[in-house]
Amino acid sequence: MYNGPRGTAVKILNRIERSDSYLDKLLDAELRSEDMNELDKGLMNEIVTGVIRWKMKLDWVLTGFFHGNFTKAETNIKNALRVALYQIQFLDRVPHSAAVNEAVEFIKRLRGQKAADLVNAILRNIIRNIDNIRYPDPEEDKIRNLAVIESHPIWMTKRWVERYGYDDTKKMMAANNAIPDLALRVNRLKVDINYFLSLLEKHQIQYSRSPYLDYFVRVQHMAGIGSSELFQQGYFSVQDESAGIPVLLLDPKPGERIIDLCSAPGGKTTFIGELMKNIGEIIAVDRYETRLHLVKNACQRLGITIAHLVTEDGATIDIPPADKVLVDAPCSGLGVLSKKPDAKWQRDADDIVKLMALQKTLIDNAARLVKGGGLLVYSTCTIEPEENMNLIREFLERHPEFSVESARPCIHQDLVGALGQVETFRHKHGMDGSFSIRLRKK
Repeated sequence: MYNGPRGTAVKILNRIERSDSYLDKLLDAELRSEDMNELDKGLMNEIVTGVIRWKMKLDWVLTGFFHGNFTKAETNIKNALRVALYQIQFLDRVPHSAAVNEAVEFIKRLRGQKAADLVNAILRNIIRNIDNIRYPDPEEDKIRNLAVIESHPIWMTKRWVERYGYDDTKKMMAANNAIPDLALRVNRLKVDINYFLSLLEKHQIQYSRSPYLDYFVRVQHMAGIGSSELFQQGYFSVQDESAGIPVLLLDPKPGERIIDLCSAPGGKTTFIGELMKNIGEIIAVDRYETRLHLVKNACQRLGITIAHLVTEDGATIDIPPADKVLVDAPCSGLGVLSKKPDAKWQRDADDIVKLMALQKTLIDNAARLVKGGGLLVYSTCTIEPEENMNLIREFLERHPEFSVESARPCIHQDLVGALGQVETFRHKHGMDGSFSIRLRKK
């Protein structure tokens, strides 16, 4: 029933809608399958992520042309229409007729001729009127207009417009909806950067050096990256530049004892090990043993032997203090929506409040685990002040033994804010939205 790139796309979208499954895990399972060739897998991937990115805009159009209440339509019909409309509105290389015919045949197999005729009528009506589709009037409701046109939840749109202004919010949303470059961190334990770049050229992979971080390279895409020989040999990790910044603020040195309090899936742990030249000790902590397997596998692939994996809750773990502690806190993830578009539909404003309580307990426990004179780095992959600078201000009131130490000696000046913190934005810096700060214990 759900064969081919479009049928598979509907299947994945159904599962996300019915069970709140994670997009990346469902896509990964299908991309490993032998049922489709690489070209079809690419199309399926683009359709699924595209429908989720543009869901609000697609649903606005479909609601206007649907006979009845579109939101209450049967899940298969809703997602078949979304898949077809995404191709019509966003994919130039797919003929409109092909997008319509695939959707009609799919629904005919599943729901019969009557439902197929309905889908056919809706899609052909949209194509006839494609240049005259009306969106919410910006004069009447500027927020709703922006939310629909750029396909973000209304609560998020309102929040960002109030905080960043209309123009900056529009740019942020456009960046969230663009397909991001991939960032690679070159493993200096195994390969020289110039030799690695020559290997990329040899494999005809176009790249550019990161303007902000040494040993980071941006590439547009690498098909089958996880199975590539360069990856298997441990020459690089896939890691956004924003995720490398907290480790640079930590400034790991050979021989130190460092605690990574929220270690999985291991990107920061392994970067710490690389900067320590694999000399010293890393305590890699995570609540879930299954997630620590990811850290273990990453360490083995990259040649890191100094990480000790500990299955404990970072908010309550009690171990001897370390020279440096990293808290890469669980957060709302609103800085990584270009890579995880499903998160914008799964989050609401209440989540931020709930996460702040967890972040507070994590950083308070981390404060205990830092030696006198030691360093605590706090980071998130969100752009929300409540989870970032506001939380740090409250922390400093509770912990006068800590003070902010400017990130300027460690990181590119363009990324450092007035208070010494680092804040990044996709539309400004070409990397995920994030926050990092260095705190020195007296």
